[in-house]
Amino acid sequence: MESPRTQPYAKTHRLINALIAVAVILALANVVWGLDTQDITVEWTPAGKKLAQERAATWSAKDEMVLIPAGSFLMGSDKKVDRNAYQAEMPQRSVYLDAFEIDKYEVTTLQYLKFVLATDRSPLLDWRYDGGNFQERMAHHPVMHVNWYDADAYCRWAGKRLPTEAEWEKAARGTDGRLNPWGNQSAGLSRANFGRTGLSGPVRDRPERLLLYPPLISVDKYENSVSPYGLHQTMGNVAEWVADWYSKDYYASAPDRNPKGPEAGTQKAFRGGGWMDSTTTMRVAMRNGTDPNVKINWMGFRCARDSSASQTSQEPAPVLVSQTRP
Repeated sequence: MESPRTQPYAKTHRLINALIAVAVILALANVVWGLDTQDITVEWTPAGKKLAQERAATWSAKDEMVLIPAGSFLMGSDKKVDRNAYQAEMPQRSVYLDAFEIDKYEVTTLQYLKFVLATDRSPLLDWRYDGGNFQERMAHHPVMHVNWYDADAYCRWAGKRLPTEAEWEKAARGTDGRLNPWGNQSAGLSRANFGRTGLSGPVRDRPERLLLYPPLISVDKYENSVSPYGLHQTMGNVAEWVADWYSKDYYASAPDRNPKGPEAGTQKAFRGGGWMDSTTTMRVAMRNGTDPNVKINWMGFRCARDSSASQTSQEPAPVLVSQTRP
């Protein structure tokens, strides 16, 4: 126990240590924030590009799509039902969508490799092996470090497009307003890949993790948490870019038939929780937005396309459809 005589000296010592700690943190922050992943490029070697072409030609990709029938669904959140709901998710309302098709899985690294080769792009940040390639175990992980424009370009190359917020949400939760793809139970590690920061805070607060490979898993895992239409990992692994511009107030004036988001904006919307998210944000109605130029290791995407299916309001069982390659 400190004596009255030593207390002033102890307080001064603690204050000095605190000031030193703050100075160190600020200095490290300047270094860390200087690690801009968008300025880092990886280049093919001749042998590396040949290996990539062989992989693209011989490895099987997870190309399945799911037909989402035309009809209405409950979109958004009701604070009386979901106490974790944010204002941007309200009001909850019935929304009608025409039929569409959407990827069963998040776009994988292997699928994106085919696009990169076909459009003569450079390897991604994480493809640092064998002359510009990814490790074999990464082939069916969701692609990441792609901005909104990259995602949009891939979907167009594949003869598809990014889904709207409304399309993504219906495909992820079905028609009954459930809180998660599997029902109203909260997310847990047996159902989704989330909450895996490995540090004292999420990657958004620890930008040094931008240069590390995150704890991703293959896109076909968690059979026990698929959506009513059979989509995998709409919650967890990576968050997903969607087509809409983002506005937190959009739901207040959005149309109730085929909404496509605001006409303009500064942020693009993304949906679904990533590997670093917490339980409170692992909810199917959760929505957010960010700069469309952002490339980060917890953001990926899946694609959609219009369907020629009959525009009926009935909801038949989900149907798997094949993907047309360009």
